[in-house]
Amino acid sequence: MSLRKDFLWGGATAANQVEGGYLEGNKGLSIIDVVPAGKDRVAVKKGKMRMLECDEQHFYPSHEAIDFYHHYKEDIALLAEMGFKCYRFSIAWTRIFPNGDDLQPNEEGLKFYDRVLDECLKYGIEPLVTITHFDVPVHLVKTVGSWRSRKMVDYYEKLCETIFTRYKEQVKYWLTFNEINMLLHLPFSSSGLVFEEGENEEAVKYQAAHHQLVASAKATEIAHRINPKFKIGCMLAGASTYPYTCDPEDIWKAMGRDREHYFFVDVQSRGEYPNYAKKMFERMNISIKMEDGDEELLRNNTVDFVSFSYYGSRLTSADPEKNTQTAANLFPTLRNPYLKTSEWGWQIDPLGLRITLNTLYDRYQKPLFIVENGLGAIDTPDENGYIEDDYRIDYIREHIKAFKVAVEEDGIDLLGYTTWGCIDLVSASTGEMSKRYGFIYVDRDDTGKGTMKRSKKKSFDWYKKVISSNGEELE
Repeated sequence: MSLRKDFLWGGATAANQVEGGYLEGNKGLSIIDVVPAGKDRVAVKKGKMRMLECDEQHFYPSHEAIDFYHHYKEDIALLAEMGFKCYRFSIAWTRIFPNGDDLQPNEEGLKFYDRVLDECLKYGIEPLVTITHFDVPVHLVKTVGSWRSRKMVDYYEKLCETIFTRYKEQVKYWLTFNEINMLLHLPFSSSGLVFEEGENEEAVKYQAAHHQLVASAKATEIAHRINPKFKIGCMLAGASTYPYTCDPEDIWKAMGRDREHYFFVDVQSRGEYPNYAKKMFERMNISIKMEDGDEELLRNNTVDFVSFSYYGSRLTSADPEKNTQTAANLFPTLRNPYLKTSEWGWQIDPLGLRITLNTLYDRYQKPLFIVENGLGAIDTPDENGYIEDDYRIDYIREHIKAFKVAVEEDGIDLLGYTTWGCIDLVSASTGEMSKRYGFIYVDRDDTGKGTMKRSKKKSFDWYKKVISSNGEELE
């Protein structure tokens, strides 16, 4: 069993990290538009610091990003030159409904994505569209408290109805929420949650999670009604958690950490709240408010496939003395002595990708899709402006080898692979441009200076060869 002939090779971006033009075309203000770079970024992203307007004291990287809004033709042409079979991008909610509760959609925003989709299809690139990628209209944060409110389900439903109808002939693959489990870790930048002093933050987060799970099921129901050929996926910030030792306490702790994240996909893919989650809510004195019909909706509208991001594995211990922390896609994790780390402390573990694929496939028995994987690194152009990013090639090569083995030897049903940040973009975690992922270099620095000129890195031609050989030529 080898990779399918129609394997979807490509890359991925998010509207708020590439588009720019943050108020152009009648676009409204989105939550990421008010998340600054610099020292306050993490506090705002976690919902600990209330910032719902822009000020003169901060720099907001999303406002211009890499200006895909004006460069989309050039950028998609470069992706096509690499031979992309698939391009994952997100629709900015505030381009379609600037305030979120508008009576009519913004035609100018709809036309922008018409043009983007037409450009993809012109080159035979399959669009994979994320409906919301860390994206909530600020107006809905101010008026209803974002996803803490049940009203958000209706607003999201209207967004889905609009874009599914508009793009029903152009898009086949959709993702409902990007990294839905990130709600637990970055509540504001993920879901627009700002906490009030003294409130039960965990209760707020899990109630918001319920609203998103209901909205995801509604989206699946609407999609299959509008076009039965639509394939709807969920999206998890994925990675397996290893126990620090073979001490059963460590193994139990690792199992619990994984369940925190699998909880979301358990509901989206299996159609009901797992018992471990119900018991956890009891222990935490959390009562999830459900409406009549919610359980039936969840049960009858499970996703068609499971997608996930993977950057590295995680490590945990029951021993509080173990505290050698490092980073893993914004999840705190112990330092694994057997793994190398990136310049940002993310642990590099290609075998962990095979382990994660097997774990997810064993758990859900649905097609899988790796929709983010890549290496954030500082790229230094040579005297000719060329970047020999062998470190990126090595990283991606080893991860491709890992998922190929998972398909060929383990029998995993894998739809495709889209690397993260196929063109340099603003880092979601740090707001930096210097943390680069792309095969295409964009001349822009962390303060927003630069020409925006695009140029090919060494990895550009390497990935082109990988795609044309369907993963057979990796050297």
